[in-house]
Formats: sequence, structure tokens, C-alpha cells
Amino acid sequence: MFLADLTQWRPRPLETALRLFVLIFFSAFLSACGGSGSSSTVVPEQETASCNPNDASTADECGVLYLALTDADGDFLSYVVDVVSLSLERDDGTTIETLPNAARIDFADYVELTEFVSAVNVPPGTYVSGTIRLDYSMAEIFVDSNGEAAEAVVVDDSGTSLDQVDLRIRLPERDRLIMRRGLASLLVVDFDLAASHTLDLTTTPVTAITEPFIVADIEPVDEKDIRVRGPLVSVSIPDSLYTIELRPFHHRDGENGRVDVHVTAETDYEVDGIAYLGEEGLRALDTAGRGTPTRALGTLNVAERRFTATEVLAGSSVPGFDSDAVKGHVIARSGEELTIRGATLVLRDREAFFNDNVTVTIGPETAIFKSGHPDELLDSSAVSVGQRVLISGELTSNDPGNLVLDATEGRVRMYPTRLGGFVNQVVPGQIDIDLSAIGRRRIGIFDFTGTGASAETDANPEDYEVATDGLNVDTIFAGSPIRASGFPNAFGFAPPDFTGRTLVDFDQLRAALGIGWTSQGSTAPFLMIGRDGIVPDPAAYADDARHAIKIGPRVIDLNDIDGGITIVGADQRRTLYGIRDGDAIELYRDFGDFAEALAETLDGETAARSMFAYGAFNVDSSEFVAHTVWVNLVP
Repeated sequence: MFLADLTQWRPRPLETALRLFVLIFFSAFLSACGGSGSSSTVVPEQETASCNPNDASTADECGVLYLALTDADGDFLSYVVDVVSLSLERDDGTTIETLPNAARIDFADYVELTEFVSAVNVPPGTYVSGTIRLDYSMAEIFVDSNGEAAEAVVVDDSGTSLDQVDLRIRLPERDRLIMRRGLASLLVVDFDLAASHTLDLTTTPVTAITEPFIVADIEPVDEKDIRVRGPLVSVSIPDSLYTIELRPFHHRDGENGRVDVHVTAETDYEVDGIAYLGEEGLRALDTAGRGTPTRALGTLNVAERRFTATEVLAGSSVPGFDSDAVKGHVIARSGEELTIRGATLVLRDREAFFNDNVTVTIGPETAIFKSGHPDELLDSSAVSVGQRVLISGELTSNDPGNLVLDATEGRVRMYPTRLGGFVNQVVPGQIDIDLSAIGRRRIGIFDFTGTGASAETDANPEDYEVATDGLNVDTIFAGSPIRASGFPNAFGFAPPDFTGRTLVDFDQLRAALGIGWTSQGSTAPFLMIGRDGIVPDPAAYADDARHAIKIGPRVIDLNDIDGGITIVGADQRRTLYGIRDGDAIELYRDFGDFAEALAETLDGETAARSMFAYGAFNVDSSEFVAHTVWVNLVP
């Protein structure tokens, strides 16, 4: 994704700002005796007759649609809007509402995961389009501006602030969503904030220019961990599962349907502040009883059509149930006082909200442990600078400028932390990194004072020492971008500064390509368009618009690539390509079909305004292998 904190990516004046777009991906999975397929599939007429989504007695005549939300990485620290409704339209014109209740959603919360938000009965049939209604009147939107949270307002391309908007959803003609009686499908809504907005940091508040681009797909392009939340309905120890009423977004009431959560002997539980593992945790959940709040993280096995939890929080361990909670990254520590930046607070007396800074006090009685290791209680030194945390306690100061959470008798759950930067050197058992960011925050906001055994050994972000014992470093070299995930070493015990669990090198990092022509667009943006590739014309790039590839922390200006680049289609994974012309969107699975349609569309009079793509960039061949490409035309 493109980040506004990089000099090369500073937003330009509104009249020349690049118009990028919203993406919404839909994916569907059906049981072995049914499925989703092309629009040529016929749904028998008798299957559509008896299902009434509002009448529980007809549930057996319906299909079940699981609705989930996710987001792509971007510049937004918080993107809270009200989702009023999300409806689907069948090919006979019938519309079905899939979101039982309006929901206030922070889309920035879904960068690293997907969340189930409803499970609704849907009449069988072929669904071809839909509409999502967003209400921006009470939006709470913040972006990263020079390391600080800055409030932003979303406007359309004419500069008008958004209020309530209806955004049309379209599905590819060859990949309609087909619902069948008694079978389940999954619908994942992906709001790609980075591709949807261009930021102007020079205004107060910051201006986020949006030009919606909404499509639908029946298979996921990317997969993430999934979260499900809601009160407990029942537990089946023999079947190793429990059932909940879905209640997402920290809501305290409402019912959005039921979901079974499967568990294993390795599932990590925390029930009412006590840690368990495996069946012992499931029994504790059973003892807690019906109505107990739960929150689970896990994975969806599409082939087996089941969600399996790796982590379960229940009862008082659920943030905001009977204690206050904060989640974010530790940017500084002084004694037993932590400074949390990019904080989301979940309080007992209101729903979650964003506040950039929160001070947290911990102590000897604070229960501290790493996610995945509930039986290994740690002392307070375990929490160091950079650590991603979920902390429960009591908010003792609610002054927005001085929020303080007392966790001296609370709990700290430490989650794997993601680093980004460039490799300085590789030595046996260690990689030294010049850090660019921790999480989604630039490295300059982190104060590493006290992380070492002495001031001389405090962590140095320009030469951050990552222990790599047991990790494969054969493809990692000095000078290359890298992403690492793991845990900072205990406070006061560096070096090493960090223990890596996973490493992702340059070749594996996803590349994002952005090209902007002028606001009037270009009628000749490409030197070549064909089934074998698309070659952008460097002479057509607008000087004050984006024309670069971003790979992790590295930004490559397209003008610095000798001979330019060639965009080709990916052939080893799921793909989707699209051309937007006003409200009309044409979607393609095959890159060749997409390229031919694009060549026909750009007839010398029609102008292209922007291109955005995801894939992999081969430096040696200057090929961008794209699994997703969007071209936005000037209407």
C-alpha cells in the first residue's frame, strides 16, 4: 500500500490529486453438494418460493450467508463510519438486507484480520449486485501526519464533504453469487482504504479525496485470520466446538445470527482472567454458561467449511466487558509506565473509540503473557518498546489529552509485532535492520531509552538486532527490504533487541503499483497494450502525481527504471482486473481479455486517470506480475 509518510508520496493539490478507488471483494464457499459458479448455473424455481428471511419457521428453505469485513493496509489510523445497510439484489430484482442492524465500524481495525459480522438467511437464487450505504455525518477519521494523529474529512472529487452515500456493488457476470437451500456461503467485504483515497496533508483537517470503485468477487484474492465475537449460546465438548450469537464491533446488544466455533487441543483460552489450553479451556467456557461474552481469532477452512479458533477470550477477559481496555503499540516506557500510541479504547460504558496516546501503569500484580502461551506468566519487564499489546484495567483519567489506564491489577496480552526496514547485515543467528516502521507507525515516534542493559546497549533503530535462530535467512541480503514478525526483547535486556518468528524478504513482499495521470487524464497512457503485457509511457506520467512501485518500506520511482516496466498477468493464483468508466465497471478474470478490452476502450479520445495494481515486481526483468489491476477512466 502507498503511505503518505514517505516524501515521494506527499499528496498534491486537489486539482491534480490521483484518484484511486475503493475495492470490495466478495468470496463465497458452498458445501460439497452445491457451490457457486458462473452465471449460466440455473437455480430451480421451486427453491426460491418458500424462504422468508424474516420468518424463522422457513429457515430450512433458505441458504445461510456469512457476511465478513476486512481492509487493506493504508495511511489511516482510524476510519470510523456508520454502515447503515448492505443489500444484495437477485437477478429477478428481489433485494435482501444482509446486515440486520446498522453498525458503527472502524475499517482501520481490519488491516490484519477479517471479522464475521452477520449470519443471515437468504432466499436461494443468483445474486448479481448490491448496495452498501455509508453514513459519514458522525465519522471519526484520523491519519498519520509526521508521526502524529491528524483528523481527516472525506470529500468527493469536487471537494464536497460526504454525508450519507449509497455505493453500488457489482459482481462479475461469470462469477455470480449463487445461494442454495440449506447451504452456506461467505461474503467478505474488503474496503481498501489505501486504494480508495488520496490524502492532502496541507489542509486542516486533512482532506481525504475518495472516488469509489466497488466490485464483487466470489473467491478471495487474499486470506487473513478471522475474528468472531458474541455471547455464548452452547458448548459441545464431544464435538470440540461452541456456538455464539454474532455480536461484532463491541456492540452490547443485538443478534446477527449464529456461528459454530471449532476448537482444538492447541486452542489458547483466557476465561475470566484465567488461562487454559485445549479441552480444559472449553470446559471452563461451558462452566461460564450461556450469555458469556466471547471473542475468538482463528482461520477459515474453505474446503471443510468451518471456522477454527486458535485463541478464545471469554467473560471478563473480553475487552470492555467488566474492565476497560486499550490496544496499540508501546512507543515508550519509563519505569512501570507505558505510553501506547495508535490506541483503541474499549470502555465499559461506551463502544470503542480511537485516541492516539494513552498512558498505562503496570506493576508486579499485572498478569502478563504472550498470545499463544497462556500458561507462561511473565514479569513486568517483558513489555518493551515496540510491543503490540491488549491491556485490561481501569481508566482513571478520561481527559482526552491525558488518558490514563491503571493496569496494576489488570492483564497484558502481548501479540506478535511487525517490523519493516532494510537489512544492514546478516550474521549467524542475527539480522541487523535499519527500521522504517513498527506496526503501521513510523519509527521516529518510538523512544528506545531503557531497552538495553545500559544506555550504550539501548536498541538502535538504525541498527536493530533481530535474533533469527531457527529461521531461514538464505534469501536475505544486505540492502534488501524486509518484514519481520516476533517479539521485542524484555525491557532492559537488549541486545538482541527482538526475537523474530517470521521473516519476509524482498521477493516475497507484495508490491503495489500506482500511476496517476492528470485530473483530465491521458488519452495515450501506454506504449503497448496486449495479451502479453501492458507498457506504461513514462512521458505521460504527471509530475505531481504518483508513478511508483512500493515494496514494503522501499519506494521505486518509475522514472528511475531504465526502459520502463511491463505489467503482465499472474498465472499461479486468483486474479481480478477491472476498468471503471463512471458508474460502469467491467471485470475480467483473464489478463489477456482485460488488456484487449482496455486497448479497445482507449480509442484516442477516452482518457485514463489512474492505475492501481497489486502483485510482485521482478527487478531484473522490470516486470510487474499483477494479480489485481484497476484502471480508472475519466468519465
